[in-house]
Order: sequence, then C-alpha cells, then structure tokens
Amino acid sequence: MTKSRRTKQKELLQSEISSLTSFFTADELYENIKKKDSAIGIATVYRFLKDLRKRKEIHSYVCERKIVYSHNEDNHCHFICQKCDKITHFTINKIDFLRKQINGDICHFQIDVHGVCNNCLKKGKT
Repeated sequence: MTKSRRTKQKELLQSEISSLTSFFTADELYENIKKKDSAIGIATVYRFLKDLRKRKEIHSYVCERKIVYSHNEDNHCHFICQKCDKITHFTINKIDFLRKQINGDICHFQIDVHGVCNNCLKKGKT
C-alpha cells in the first residue's frame, strides 16, 4: 500500500478524530472540521476515513442505515427506541448462545435491539 502525503488538511482531520471519544459519522466530523477550515470538502473527509479504515486505525459500523466510526473494534450494541428514535449504546460481553449456532470463531459483533425506552413508556407512548 502506498503511503499518502501529509497535508495540513489531513493533519487537521487526524487531530479532530483523535480528540473524539465516542462514535461519530462522516457528516459530524465534516461539520466540526468545517468550523476550523472551510476549504476542506466532504469528499476529502470520506477519502480520509476510508484510508484510516484500510490501515485499521479506525473501525466502522452500521447504525440505523448510517456508517459510524470508532477508534475501537469492540462489540457494538444499540437499543433503539421506536417512539423517540433515541439510540443508547450498551455492552454485551458474552454471546455463548451464538457460539452453538455459528460454525467458526466470533471476533466481534454488532447488535441492534428495537423497542420502547423507559421515558416513552412513562409518557404513555406505547
């Protein structure tokens, strides 16, 4: 794989990504970076993220038909409220029940659970 040139735009993007502590989308990164350098285009952001993924410096997941990025390749689980659309991240460490169903070794997984959150249940939005 050829090494890409270091540019001020790439350095700014790398700095911004390094400062993020949670999941982020390309659009969120673009909105943040645009405030610092309006010359950076959305295509540059997507190309940079693609290069980072190829080098395994960031990881991507699909959440509600959007690609989100993270520094970690962890198990990725969401509870998605069907009433207010709030997405809550949660952790599952054991998936022993799946090991019996899968012929192979599980490296990591992504689970989306849909339902109604407690706030909506309290408000009677069922």
